[in-house]
Amino acid sequence: MSRQARARVTTNSEKLQMPLANKELLYYDHEVLRLPADKRKEYHEQVDRLVGELSQSLKDKAEIKVTRVVKAGSFAKHTILRKTNDDPVDVDVVFYIDGKDIGTETLKSLGDTIYDLLIKQYPNKSVSDFQIQRRAATVEFIGSGLAVDIVPVIQMPSNPDYGWQYDLADGSRNLTSAPGQIKFVRDRKNADGNFRTLVRLGKRWRRHTEVPGLKSFHIELVIAHLLEVNGNVGSIEQRFLDFLLFLAQDKLKPRIDFQENRGYPQVAFNDPVVVVDPVSNGNNTTARITDTERLEIANIAQNSWETAYTASMEDDVDQWKEIFGPRFRVKDKEQ
Repeated sequence: MSRQARARVTTNSEKLQMPLANKELLYYDHEVLRLPADKRKEYHEQVDRLVGELSQSLKDKAEIKVTRVVKAGSFAKHTILRKTNDDPVDVDVVFYIDGKDIGTETLKSLGDTIYDLLIKQYPNKSVSDFQIQRRAATVEFIGSGLAVDIVPVIQMPSNPDYGWQYDLADGSRNLTSAPGQIKFVRDRKNADGNFRTLVRLGKRWRRHTEVPGLKSFHIELVIAHLLEVNGNVGSIEQRFLDFLLFLAQDKLKPRIDFQENRGYPQVAFNDPVVVVDPVSNGNNTTARITDTERLEIANIAQNSWETAYTASMEDDVDQWKEIFGPRFRVKDKEQ
């Protein structure tokens, strides 16, 4: 369907007749997408044990001084997807480090230090259980499949919620705040009870349709932007279609800032896509998205919007599976 044809049908998703009720998409979210409470408890306990053991072992180490440990990422924001073959489960644990010079340290130096301490802490574990990733040392729990990314951040002395996070690939560093990002999502959830559901729908779509360049954090921010612009009016299906339509029509060209960014000096970026970190004006969260990826994201979103539009008008659950995958369902199998 061309853009002109879409415009003749509707200028946005509000005018569509939506056969999927909120309760049906909430069923899919709760029963298929969302991490179950028992698994969340299990993962919390595993992470807490790891953090406790590492914190104890780091107490008197001259190599590194950890002042604070924060669970972060999708797990802490409650937007994580349950574990499947397609959706691995990982938990970011931010270690705030004091007494390090941001001008001389890199993620490699910090990561190597933490890696060595992990090996000392778990001498009987296979070395292959620990991998140095772009921003973290990773510990994988073989039994549950949980991966814990230990993210070293050099703490900002004047504001302990903030720290410098490094990138191993190019040596760059960004000032950010894990607690601030968690609060950002919590505030949106408090303003919109369906915010996290929409994020999980977006993440499942991204995974199933193999969208390049677009990360989970970017989806959270785009949906937060749409909440800020449009409010929380409309059904879950309408708003998910608006998310796809935004990506398809705007092609991620307009710069996105948030109310948290206003009142501070605006930093100029030359990247193809600019979505500013709501807790740090100097950090473009989408700096790594290339122009080719930007156009591919828009193309996939357009195709998905057209499929979703048809699925909605024809009340065709099988077509929704083209967007979310074969596990999509809106009721119990025996019903």
